[in-house]
Amino acid sequence: MHGPPDISRRHLLGGSLALLGAAATGCALPVGLGSSRTHVQYWHFLGASDGLVMKEMVGAFARDNPDVFVEENVLAWGEPYYTKIAMAGSGGRSPDLATFHLARLAGIGAGQILDPIDVTLMEEAGLRGADFSPPIWERAHIDGVLYAIPFDAHPMVQYYNTDICGRAGLLGADGKLRPTTGVDELIAMLTEAKKVMGGRPPLAFDALGLGTVGPWRVWWSLYPQSGGTLLSEDGTRITIDDAKALEALRLMARLGQEGLCDWRTDYGASVANFTNGQAAFLWNGDWEIAGLKERGTPFSMTRFPSVFGGHQAQADCHAFVLPHQRDRDPEVERATYRFIAHIVKNSADWAVAGHVPAYLPALERPEYLALQPQSEYRTVITEVALDPQVWFAGSASRMWIEFGEAFSPVISGERTPEEGLAAAKASLTRLLSAPNPFPDEER
Repeated sequence: MHGPPDISRRHLLGGSLALLGAAATGCALPVGLGSSRTHVQYWHFLGASDGLVMKEMVGAFARDNPDVFVEENVLAWGEPYYTKIAMAGSGGRSPDLATFHLARLAGIGAGQILDPIDVTLMEEAGLRGADFSPPIWERAHIDGVLYAIPFDAHPMVQYYNTDICGRAGLLGADGKLRPTTGVDELIAMLTEAKKVMGGRPPLAFDALGLGTVGPWRVWWSLYPQSGGTLLSEDGTRITIDDAKALEALRLMARLGQEGLCDWRTDYGASVANFTNGQAAFLWNGDWEIAGLKERGTPFSMTRFPSVFGGHQAQADCHAFVLPHQRDRDPEVERATYRFIAHIVKNSADWAVAGHVPAYLPALERPEYLALQPQSEYRTVITEVALDPQVWFAGSASRMWIEFGEAFSPVISGERTPEEGLAAAKASLTRLLSAPNPFPDEER
């Protein structure tokens, strides 16, 4: 197996421009030409370093499989992407393959917009369910039917500035951040960092701004650690434990009130503060690695802190799905599964962009273990806090945004934890009563 792609500054800049141009014009990014090749059309939303790494991996597949031509089409991330998938799937004129956020699976019409995975063809290509993270593999099913092949998890993690933490005495003899357990140890760590920073808030995360989802992601990392749930298994009833939910919200309020986090930062400002050494810690998804390395920030990463007993961290997952087609060409279908298997089996390469492979054998590969700091937080893969399996959840969803709106004022002190929780529960009640755009029905 080839090693992780070597992404130089020139490659990053050049590749970014190429991807940007393709996305702007709607052009595909072909990996080869030739009418004798089996043609697989692949849609995805992966940009920046993710997009560059995927392009490398598609190219590697092309070199190893000259009989297959994979046509990449890079589309806009977020709601526009899922709208386009839904329109294509409802008409039965879809690409052969698409990248998907796993948390979106229940909200896109599995069985209508998406076709089930053919487990026989998947196994013929060399993939087995037993080789994937169990909670992620389970979430790839709807009503017992497999609709996605997991690729990764992108969890909340803790970035830390090694220079600041070193001066604050927070690093062990190995140069890594000493782990903290519980509220008191977390507060003590942040307080020591604040001292050496001259009183500046040491922690940054996406806490404010239009459409902010950072407060949801932080809360959904803290609250599940105490065993808290959001909805019943069938997704019809609110099961929030008020005491546990408020415990997490009170910690978030304390961080803001004691100046341990900067509640005035939106997503961009939080990343900029950490990048420029104006924050000692950043709570964010694992995808900021490439930018931080390119800018020379002295940093490393570890798992999100264990505060309330467990080790969960909010996460979503990238996965491969088959948008609905009226008639699948058997030759193209087998080539599609060959491509999926190649990408999944080589997901140690994908981890260069920061994400944790969902394919467990990849976590033991020497080339993955050599990745620093990516391999430092790999154990989270079996302890991810995933969204409930409902149509209104998932990346860029109304639930994320409305919970962010409910909890952001708690961090700033403009709203009490009790008021924040009440607002979140009212939002959840509205979402539960709203009609599902993809009700269960036969095609």
